[in-house]
Amino acid sequence: MWTSAWLHGAAASDDVLDAVQAWAEVNQIRAVDDATATRLDLPAPHETPAGPALLLAAVRRSGGDTGSLVLPVAGDARGLDGSTEFASNAMRRGEAAVFAEAGLALVPETVAEGILDWTVHEVGELPPREHIPVGEAEHDMSSAMREAASTLTELDVSRGRPGVREEIASAISARPQPSWPDGVPQRCLRVLQRATEVESILWVATEDAPGGAMSASADRARGDALRPLFDSVRTARCAAVDEMVRVLTQSADKQR
Repeated sequence: MWTSAWLHGAAASDDVLDAVQAWAEVNQIRAVDDATATRLDLPAPHETPAGPALLLAAVRRSGGDTGSLVLPVAGDARGLDGSTEFASNAMRRGEAAVFAEAGLALVPETVAEGILDWTVHEVGELPPREHIPVGEAEHDMSSAMREAASTLTELDVSRGRPGVREEIASAISARPQPSWPDGVPQRCLRVLQRATEVESILWVATEDAPGGAMSASADRARGDALRPLFDSVRTARCAAVDEMVRVLTQSADKQR
């Protein structure tokens, strides 16, 4: 989102570099292989990594216009490009940033405390992304939460435990607290915050497995009830980021 804003003149490069530090104090860049490194003028896999400033230059030189968030999981490869090394790495990590116009994709991986590696891949034509309005994504997430709660109650596999509220609050506070450019829609920020809250509840619930389930079949039913909620969180995040990118870049273009 920050890089898209920078590409359209809505953010300074220093703002982008400061923003990524919400996820790690040190962000280091490498190309996925020697050929990609040569074409993009980036460090090869076994060379000393570069800082993100070099990546911004590579995205601009490659014709980057807007970025998108991809959050793939097994059974949902939306935003990936088939059986490629990028698709494999993104699926393994569960996240990637894609700059389709530039033919580039970035997969982050924490390699040590405070150090985040970004591997740069070249990608071909990607399948078109389904546009999901942020309001629809927000509504679907709320509906999925109600349905999951109802199903768990019906299955009698939902139970509380002492200290669970504190665990959820701790999980929320442990998430990065990123900054945002001026002008991002408040609704998008609200959806991202809600997604963080719901995901924190889900991870606490997952760690509590079987959560009252007294048999393998009941535990499977519990997992089946929670899975759509996990999916709705990922969809809501992607929709919110897409909308922020759209609003920021269009506003910047109109001001030119």
